[in-house]
Parts: sequence; C-alpha cells; structure tokens
Amino acid sequence: MDVEFSFAGSSDLVTQLTQGAYADVFASADHRNMDRAAEAGLLDGAPVDFAANTLTIAVTPGNPKGIRSLRDLSDPEVRVVLCAPQVPCGHAASAVEEAAGVDLRPVSEESSVTDVLNKVTSGQADAGLVYVTDARDAGERVTAVPFPESARAVNTYPIAVLKESQNATGARQFLAAVTGTAGQTVLRRNGFAAP
Repeated sequence: MDVEFSFAGSSDLVTQLTQGAYADVFASADHRNMDRAAEAGLLDGAPVDFAANTLTIAVTPGNPKGIRSLRDLSDPEVRVVLCAPQVPCGHAASAVEEAAGVDLRPVSEESSVTDVLNKVTSGQADAGLVYVTDARDAGERVTAVPFPESARAVNTYPIAVLKESQNATGARQFLAAVTGTAGQTVLRRNGFAAP
C-alpha cells in the first residue's frame, strides 16, 4: 500500500479540507477538530480512536533553568512557549494550567507542537509544552520534564475515512492497518498510549 502523508496542525488540516484539499483519510490530535470535520460533512462513517498522547515540558538540553514542575514555568525569568488555544496542544495546555491552578504567560503561542519545539531548540524559549511523542522524537535536542497534571489533559486521536476519497477501499485498509494489532504495536513503540 502506497501512502502519502500530509502533516500539519489538526485545525489547519480541517481548514484545508473544508477549502477543498484532497485526502482519503483524516487523523486528528483531538476530537474537537474531528467534530469540525464531521459537522462540515467530510466524513464517511464514524471516526475511530487509534492513539492517545499527553503533554510534557520540553526544555533546552541539560535543563539549565532547573525546571521540575509545571509551576516552575510561571517564573517570569522562564521564557515559555505554548501552542495557541485553538490547536489541540494549546487546548491541552489550557486544561493542565487550570488543573494545576497555574497561569502561564507565554512569550509566544504557536500553531503547532513542531513550532513550539523549534522555539526551544533554537534558544528562543527556555521551555515549552509539547506532546510526549514529539519530545521523544526530538532526541537530544531537548530534555523532557514530565509533570503529573498532564494526566488531566490526555488527547485521544481519532481517524476517519473521508467522503471525497477517490480510493475508499485503500482508505479503509489504511484505517484498519492503523487500528489493527500491527499498527497499534508501531504506535506504542513510538510513545503513543492506547486510546
């Protein structure tokens, strides 16, 4: 099966789809954006949850600011970057802030986790809230600092076949591969939790 991927923030992908971009399958980092796709009449069938992810604090290697908790990010001396509230990672960040009773004041709000990581790895920020899987993929470019409040904002990832698919059979096969045993094994190996 040949698969071509198009990666972007979930809210950006829904916008692209509603504006006529072509795809066979849509996978979202949250239900909010999948619901937007459903409301726009884009889905062929019900979405299926296939993975889950939580936030971690990504800091520059060696953690020079000594960040150990979410509360440490409220220190005015710490330059924090978050995802914008309308994207899944930003929505999750707002939930953990509320759960911890912390008011974070980011130096910038980004449209994707990748952009947050880039700010941290380039030295433009001391820390950022990113998904566990993204911090893991960044390798030695960041140090991940887990925090207990992240359990209050687990993002569940749904996937669905799109009505406009020109290869509905292939799309269903791909969905089955992602949600099946082999796909789930690959996802776990790469840091995703079960939905």
